[in-house]
Amino acid sequence: MTDLAQLTAWRDALMAARYRGVRTVEYDGKRVTYATDGEMAVALADLDRKIAAAGGSRVSVVRIASSKGV
Repeated sequence: MTDLAQLTAWRDALMAARYRGVRTVEYDGKRVTYATDGEMAVALADLDRKIAAAGGSRVSVVRIASSKGV
């Protein structure tokens, strides 16, 4: 499993390349070339999902208590 720091580094490299208008990204000695900006967007969304999942637990239940004050 990839750790959070590595996922974040990959996302940062992909975002930097996308903002420069470059479709080829290099990390860890590997080179990936994306055909379209849409493919890069999908890859970024996937990395964001993985980062969110690795970042910790989510709140699954919210309890609200209220009163009329009387």
